Amino acid sequence: MPFETPNTGPTVAVANPAPSGFAPLRIPLFRDRWIASTVSSVGTWMQDTAGTWLMTSLTASPLLVALMQTAASLPVLLLGLLAGATADIFDRRKLLIFWQAWMLISVAVLALLTFIGYITPWALLAFTFLLNIGSAMNNPAWQAIVPELVPRELIPDSVSLNAASNNIARAVGPALGGLLVAAFQRVYFGAGAVFLLNALSFAGVIWVLFNWKRTPLFKSALPSERIAGSILTGLRYVRYAPELQASLARAFTFPFFISAIWALLAVVAKKDLNQGALGYGILNGSLGAGAVMGAMLLPRVRRRFTADQIIAFATFYDVITLLILAFAHYPSVIIPALILSGFVWTSTMSTLNTSVQLSVPAWVQARALGTYLMTFQGGMALGSVLWGYVAEHTSTSVALAVSAIGLAITYPLTRSFHILKGPIPDHTPFPARRPAPQPAFPDGDPQLADDPIHAGPVRISIDYCIPAENYAEFTHAIHQLRKVRLRDGAIRWGIYRDAINPEHLNETFIMESWLDFLRSRERITAADEAIRARVRALHKGDESPRATYQIYAKEITPHAPDHS
Repeated sequence: MPFETPNTGPTVAVANPAPSGFAPLRIPLFRDRWIASTVSSVGTWMQDTAGTWLMTSLTASPLLVALMQTAASLPVLLLGLLAGATADIFDRRKLLIFWQAWMLISVAVLALLTFIGYITPWALLAFTFLLNIGSAMNNPAWQAIVPELVPRELIPDSVSLNAASNNIARAVGPALGGLLVAAFQRVYFGAGAVFLLNALSFAGVIWVLFNWKRTPLFKSALPSERIAGSILTGLRYVRYAPELQASLARAFTFPFFISAIWALLAVVAKKDLNQGALGYGILNGSLGAGAVMGAMLLPRVRRRFTADQIIAFATFYDVITLLILAFAHYPSVIIPALILSGFVWTSTMSTLNTSVQLSVPAWVQARALGTYLMTFQGGMALGSVLWGYVAEHTSTSVALAVSAIGLAITYPLTRSFHILKGPIPDHTPFPARRPAPQPAFPDGDPQLADDPIHAGPVRISIDYCIPAENYAEFTHAIHQLRKVRLRDGAIRWGIYRDAINPEHLNETFIMESWLDFLRSRERITAADEAIRARVRALHKGDESPRATYQIYAKEITPHAPDHS
């Protein structure tokens, strides 16, 4: 799914609660991107419906049908970190063109195989997996380019318009896909036609990207990070960011249980409601219609309810929805339930995405979004496998009921992970006030003489003089600074009190290289600087705390004396 991501709501509504406008559409580049994206998203949802329905025609196994959702979700689980790292390192325009071409070719080959009737359940799963590899690698970069297309003050409206685009596609795409499949006497021709249209939709996006003359908002003067190092840096940031961890915990558990709706809806339509492809498309489109309502009304909802309250309501309502799908086999009951389920789905996932975007600075944003997408789709993929397995070995009703019970039972355990609670940190970049120290080049030290920027490890030592009356406040503040140091690249950190002179404290942290130390200086935000200023303000003395920088001294074998 090239543009279907869980962050389909107006993700910055917290910062700007006013309803979004249409001003970004006056910018030609954004308008072309929006139109191409909308068309491609419609094609994506048409393919989702046609592919799942084709699978029900190829096999009677609920597990294989449910694995279609796994094939769509698993690539993000496997590649989310890699996708975020590449989007933070490489030219996003070229990256997007490559992965759009990948998806076009994957779907075009699938269309050809379907037209000639040479398609099996496993081949359909394989090409769905290939398509979604492209989607997984595409999505973090696609989300991260919005600030490059519009002025900063129009970003809230831009995100809302993207939400409308995705949810309009979610509403009309499934019905169109089901209608087109039903229009042909053979499901192969109908599904093949949908796949071909989806392949053509990627061409429009490639054309827009090809004509985009990109100017990056910021380009570091430092060498680019290597992919492995970039991934580790992203993981390190997640490890020391409690607010981000709370969002990720919710982003896994909620989709894990709700995935039963998406994974088994085709089976419910065919076996329980005795509906064809069009009926399944209408059910899927009902979720999309509710999602459109969610995108339009969520800014108002957020002004009245907290993020935790929105997620609580969504959780308990979807427990009811799962039970309705399990036992109330009447379209007149199921369709309204799915519409409201689409509303709460968008409300929840948009709220979680908002919390991710507001809790991280720009330098790690694509990696944070990649981690979020990986976590979300991991819940979807694993849940789809589990509920498909349960349905195959018991019944669809049992699988849906068990997922409802599981969602209700786990909510008390997850409610402690608060979302968007407290003031939003200021992640505006804070320029370093002083130039970086320059490493010296001593004779006989080849690691510095040949490559000083990659020399390391590097130990930074900062001495503070803290009066006894400031000690408690200082230790509290310095341990907040610990998280900043570790998030920004430190691999070890410690604060030590002199045993002889209790007012003398020393902060020490280790960076892997001098280059990592320089990068950490670029990563300081206004919120980070406020913590550093609070620590320095508790220092006694006219001069600032004294900092020293040491590079690990590797052993150098002495040259033997020349006696010739």
